[in-house]
Amino acid sequence: MPYEWEVWALRALAGIHPYEVRQALDAKQRWPRPAADQAGFRVLTVWARTRDGRPLIVAVRHIDGFAWKIIGARDMTPAELADFTRWEQTR
Repeated sequence: MPYEWEVWALRALAGIHPYEVRQALDAKQRWPRPAADQAGFRVLTVWARTRDGRPLIVAVRHIDGFAWKIIGARDMTPAELADFTRWEQTR
């Protein structure tokens, strides 16, 4: 899938390298999960690990066809990591 960065999202990365985001999006085990903020803005979150095992949640929004915009990324919380680890064990 072609992923493109929103410029503001790339600038907003804090402590996460762009290559780590791409590794998570390209990981073999990805857990796609729909999400929405309080205003109802809908995105797809992708829960995955980088090649080094760093657990990240990447938010993307669908543009058209197979095109997606990367709009953010963050580390998983301990509770999210526990959920993700349980999910990984079922795959």
